[in-house]
Amino acid sequence: MRRRASSWFLLTALAISLHLAGTADARAQYWGSYYRYSWGDYRYQYRQPRGHTKSEPTSGTRPQKTAKDAAKLPARDTAKGPLLIVISIADQRISLYDNRELIARSTVSTGVRDHPTPLGVFSVISKSKFHRSNIYSNAPMPFMQRITWSGIALHAGDLPGYPASHGCIRLTHDFATRLFHLTKRGTRVVIAHDDIRPAEISNPQLFVPKPKVALASPPSVTQPTITADATDAPPIPNIMRPESARDEAKAPDPGSTATTPQKGAAITVFVSRKLSKLYVRQGFAPVFDTPVKIQDAAEPMGTHVFTAMEFQNEGAAIRWTVVSVPERSPHAQRTPAKPHKGRAKQVIATVEPARHNANAALNRIEIPQDAVQRIGELLTPGSSLIISDYGISDETGVDTDFIVLTR
Repeated sequence: MRRRASSWFLLTALAISLHLAGTADARAQYWGSYYRYSWGDYRYQYRQPRGHTKSEPTSGTRPQKTAKDAAKLPARDTAKGPLLIVISIADQRISLYDNRELIARSTVSTGVRDHPTPLGVFSVISKSKFHRSNIYSNAPMPFMQRITWSGIALHAGDLPGYPASHGCIRLTHDFATRLFHLTKRGTRVVIAHDDIRPAEISNPQLFVPKPKVALASPPSVTQPTITADATDAPPIPNIMRPESARDEAKAPDPGSTATTPQKGAAITVFVSRKLSKLYVRQGFAPVFDTPVKIQDAAEPMGTHVFTAMEFQNEGAAIRWTVVSVPERSPHAQRTPAKPHKGRAKQVIATVEPARHNANAALNRIEIPQDAVQRIGELLTPGSSLIISDYGISDETGVDTDFIVLTR
């Protein structure tokens, strides 16, 4: 009798287990059918079950897909013109511009409050498909595109819908993969608190292509120095790489202050109001620097990135675009916080954009004519001019373009 009761008990338990497993599997299949991956803007989308009433998104949640956000990465490995990557901390969004045209947009996850993603002007300085962090327990960073040698990079990673990284910019895997194959070393990256977009600009102060002529060493143009005296601006910093470069492009000797410029490579001109000086780099290598005069030097000019697009009039002119990086109020929130139910919408304050007009900034700078001539001879599509109130960041060093930190 006891054996029969024991057998019935085991059969009953087995039947209940099978029923629960089947229910769980059905539930997983049911909910799984409502999570789909969107190729439109490369983000994970939640699709409501039929009959569910759609509600408006609350503050702090992922932004909903819109027609503007549905731009796809082009099915090609090269860009039509200079690429520009813009990352908005407040929107947790990355925008990709090709020849000033918005071609892709996707969600990101940036740094947490204790490890914020730096704001400013950067460029891709190295790339690696299978990189692992030497700082954070050998963590995988697939399709990594480094923008500083101190550890900030764009790479594929988890996107919970709010800032969650230690400073890097996490991308969805598919977006990171396709972006990796489209960019190259030197691609400009601008990180701002709010969303910004490039615009066409025309100003007689912008550089124009010049035919090369033999020039004697101009007295007003100085070569980069190794040491600085108390009355002069500091030299370009020369920092050591904190991480192993075993899977990166081979770097020059960190002990040198300059590398040989790449002939024909795009140049970057940096004008610092703080230092009253102009610096030129070509192919990540210093070329020359010279003092400049700035009208009303005590008044801010803002940070503006001008990009030379393509030659016009048979090489006699060049088309320019500009993106201006707005300054935030010191009382503004540093990063959007992890969303909580019922959280009130945060209001972010920014400085009035008209105060930092790009044209006005250009008109305040007086550059020696011999330096203008020399820059014109080096000018090519993809070259850029950065104007900023700030000086040269310590991140600027061996094998980098100018890195300007605005926070």
